[in-house]
Amino acid sequence: MTTHPVTDRGFGPARHAELALLLEVAGTPKPGNVDRRRDLSDLHFEHFLTGAVGSADGLRRAENGAAVGEAFETAVAGMSRQGGGNTQFGCLLLLVPLVRAAAVGELSPVGVTDVAESTTVDDAVSFYRAFEHVDVAVGDPPEDAPDLDVRRGADAESALRAQSLTLFDVMELSAEGDANAREWTGGFARTFRAAESILADEGPVTDRVARAFLELLTEEPDTLVVTNHGEAVARDVMDRAAAVSDLDEAEELAESFVADGINPGTTADIVCAATFVALERGVPL
Repeated sequence: MTTHPVTDRGFGPARHAELALLLEVAGTPKPGNVDRRRDLSDLHFEHFLTGAVGSADGLRRAENGAAVGEAFETAVAGMSRQGGGNTQFGCLLLLVPLVRAAAVGELSPVGVTDVAESTTVDDAVSFYRAFEHVDVAVGDPPEDAPDLDVRRGADAESALRAQSLTLFDVMELSAEGDANAREWTGGFARTFRAAESILADEGPVTDRVARAFLELLTEEPDTLVVTNHGEAVARDVMDRAAAVSDLDEAEELAESFVADGINPGTTADIVCAATFVALERGVPL
């Protein structure tokens, strides 16, 4: 019996975003990250599956026109209802504006930039509140802006309102040191480029996702690795990923990164966002 890939699934953007979260964690190997073959000591495959399902309400809100900040905080709150802690905070930060752009028929760098630039101070406040649901590894704020430390959560609301900072403004302030913030302020350039790579690739989508992850990992230092281990280690990760020629070789690198506690989680966020775009554009499953 011959089977044929289905590209028209009848899914809306929210369901494709949930599917992207599932496919991202199912792709393997993604060196240093949880995937269907390897867990970390306190963060397991099932935590990611549960987090993906838990985020669905927030993703639906994004599709249905809710404010970006509200949709994001709702998604993070739902994601957090599993035993592993922070599984997909960064993924959701990228997915929510992409879902909103797709819902209005503008899933493009221009369309998602319009969504990002239209965010408000209320969206920024909701973004900060989302940090109260899970512990997120972040760098220190600029020395001249301690009141804008995201780890303050809702306590930063007065500072945000006093400075009239929108969520896009917050991303601009963070862009120098954070790859996800640079996606927000740069038209999601890496996301759309990786989506094209997934679409042009062959084989199971989970393999395409894993290969896209490796490609992204060679491009620039992973923010989470920089935060946890420093710039030199992050650049060594890039070099080691660039030396890998296929997924079989990546298996050995994956074991090494897990053993060394190296977790390129920000790269996983971007490949998850790229998977969403690829799904919206009809990658076959």
